[in-house]
Amino acid sequence: MEKLTSSVILRTVKEYGLMAVGMFIYAFAWVGVLIPAEGTGGGASGLALLIYYATGGEAGGGIPIGISVLIINAVLLVIAAFIIGWKFGIKTIYCVVLLSVAMSAMQEWLPSDLIGLGEDKFLSAILGGVLAGIGVSLCFAQGGSTGGTDIVAMIINKYRTISYGRIVFFSDFIIIGSAYFIFRDVATIIYGYVMVATFGYTVDLIVAGNRQSSQMFIISSKYDMIADRVAHDAHRGVTLIDGEGWYSKHPMKIVMVVCRKNETRVMFRIIKECDPDAFITVGSVMGVYGKGFDALKK
Repeated sequence: MEKLTSSVILRTVKEYGLMAVGMFIYAFAWVGVLIPAEGTGGGASGLALLIYYATGGEAGGGIPIGISVLIINAVLLVIAAFIIGWKFGIKTIYCVVLLSVAMSAMQEWLPSDLIGLGEDKFLSAILGGVLAGIGVSLCFAQGGSTGGTDIVAMIINKYRTISYGRIVFFSDFIIIGSAYFIFRDVATIIYGYVMVATFGYTVDLIVAGNRQSSQMFIISSKYDMIADRVAHDAHRGVTLIDGEGWYSKHPMKIVMVVCRKNETRVMFRIIKECDPDAFITVGSVMGVYGKGFDALKK
């Protein structure tokens, strides 16, 4: 068990604070952007939105989206608890409850069309997807989850090994497609898929993009000079690998460097200054852990 210190307390407060910010952004994406345009989306929030429309919407006093989100996730959590145990953790419960409260509060107090995009379904789908993606990314980065499809995926994977992406795709496809029975409008369904695609792209860009790094292999007779410059000027670790040219049969040293993707320009400048004729390969890697990169989490 981790010892309770001031740094641990501050880190915990930061994590839960950022998750709260993420859930408020996510809630605004649905309540402040999608609902005014009668948009749709996937996941538990998308299903809750369909329930809201089916029970009358704004004009007919439909069931608030926050209440439906809470009920849907509560049912899924209980089912998951019996099937796979309490593997989702307190952060997921925290995010689900906070999201439900934020959605209910916003739906009660926010003006019906605060940003004025109620008549533009396409822009609403794009903006809603971006904001929802930002909110979820903040949550994911702190180890949280909005529940919904995540819980469904855990339940399904208890019995069958199906990728998370495939589960999300099929569930979102069914939920958004079901909107046709409410609106009788194909365009609404298409805009729903646009929202989901934008949402997924935003999450990938933020979550995966921040972790993306480059791995460089440099073959040069001036390997020692390059290694020194990389270590002292770029402050990146360097590994020398023994190699041999197959054609020349000459032994050589290969310089291997792993750096953030935005640091590759600095690396190219250093290499060019040391040896313009160096042979270089660059590959994208994801999930680099260790000093100077992401820390291994328990």
